[in-house]
Amino acid sequence: MRHRRALLPAFAVTTLFLAAACSSPAPHAEPPASAGQEQRFTATESPADAADHSLTVAAAPAAATTAAAGPPGSGQRAHRTTLAVHSYDGRTRRAVLTDQPTHQGSSPASPSVSPPVSPSVSPAAHRAAPGEVIASAPAPGAPHGLLAKVTKVLGETDRGTEVQTEPATLNALLGADTAKGAVPVDPSSFTVDKLLPDVKVSWSKAGDVHAGPKGATVPLGSLRLDVGAEVPTAKGAPASATASVRGFVQVAPQVDFAYGGSGPDAPPGSAYLGVSGTWTSGWAVRGRAAQATGAPLRIPFARLHADPVLQVGPVPVVVNLDLTAYVQVSGDGHVSVDVEQNLKGAFKAGGAFGPGRSWTPVSSSDMHSTPVHASVTADGSLRTALGAEASVGLYGTVGVTADLAPYLRGEASGTLTGSLGRGGTRTGGTWGVYGGVDLSGTLRLQLSVFGTPVVQRDIPLGALHREWRLAGGRIPSL
Repeated sequence: MRHRRALLPAFAVTTLFLAAACSSPAPHAEPPASAGQEQRFTATESPADAADHSLTVAAAPAAATTAAAGPPGSGQRAHRTTLAVHSYDGRTRRAVLTDQPTHQGSSPASPSVSPPVSPSVSPAAHRAAPGEVIASAPAPGAPHGLLAKVTKVLGETDRGTEVQTEPATLNALLGADTAKGAVPVDPSSFTVDKLLPDVKVSWSKAGDVHAGPKGATVPLGSLRLDVGAEVPTAKGAPASATASVRGFVQVAPQVDFAYGGSGPDAPPGSAYLGVSGTWTSGWAVRGRAAQATGAPLRIPFARLHADPVLQVGPVPVVVNLDLTAYVQVSGDGHVSVDVEQNLKGAFKAGGAFGPGRSWTPVSSSDMHSTPVHASVTADGSLRTALGAEASVGLYGTVGVTADLAPYLRGEASGTLTGSLGRGGTRTGGTWGVYGGVDLSGTLRLQLSVFGTPVVQRDIPLGALHREWRLAGGRIPSL
């Protein structure tokens, strides 16, 4: 059952990649910036060149502008323009461009005064030319932003100038410039589809704080997603064997972006796209759960989406973040568990491009677990994950996908009860409760939107796995 769609935080990926402790070659992770603040990074080149070619990376203003670069050979570098995308048809790749004049004089907020209008550029019909490249924030018909090259000017309409376009790449706009930065994602910019009734979303940002469940305060810039779900029990199990999962995830994500130009008509020397941030979660599994079929049972409980816009110099770069959070159960229906754990740490995931090594995956995390209590009863096994499927891309093309599954696992053999922190009946055997994280995913060929060589096949992130013991041991007979 789908519940109302709420405009809410960017968990963005939030949850995204709580990767196992592992790392691939990656750019150095810069410390997170405060929400709304801008970071500047100097590219690896001589000081003189850096002064000329290093672009600022920051969160785009609410009214993000459009950027354009002239046709090859025109010498016209990327610049802000008053052209705007009035509409776009993704099927025909035709766009209608309008020219928004610059207002001068009195503030438009004063309705009693009619400010003089002074167009800063010539009409759109004269600006749009074959070969021109345009980058736009989300617009009608292009909800994930638009990065396109004009191939033909079709003419004037009552809405503006209609042009035929084809896909373009970022190096056509950024050229020999360089840029590197990490920008926090506004937690209020995400839309959330609640797929289960017992899902609560809380968030906070500067000047607008929403308290979490039971009065818990959500840290500034973070999103908290609480979920409670009943899960299936084994066929024929007694009514007392009911099973449930309760938990929360809290994340403060940021988008990591890097570009190292080689020249106006050459592929970039380096590139990076990913997400990182801080992570806190806690969840409990209770009862005697079982998967309904031979495969693990996966229950999605929320879908989230955001299109944060980065301002890279004059160019609006639209990042697309998608996340589906889920509960997954794999068990034989024999063992009963009552376990909890808390996780806290940081994560990073994305793709990096460098000379001589094409695209390579980047995934790492530093997570610390604290068991609250744990007990296992009977003979069998159970594994429950509170995980997420996530994707990150640019201008509507998926670049990185990941499936993150932090989990709790309990097993017992030849025993009735084992426990930690609580009394229990001991009759001999062994038992154990474990926490862990699995991460899998791929780099997709669409990362060529940077202007890098096309990836001929998807590149696996690699199956990352880490598990730690929460409690357990041998239970002596009494």
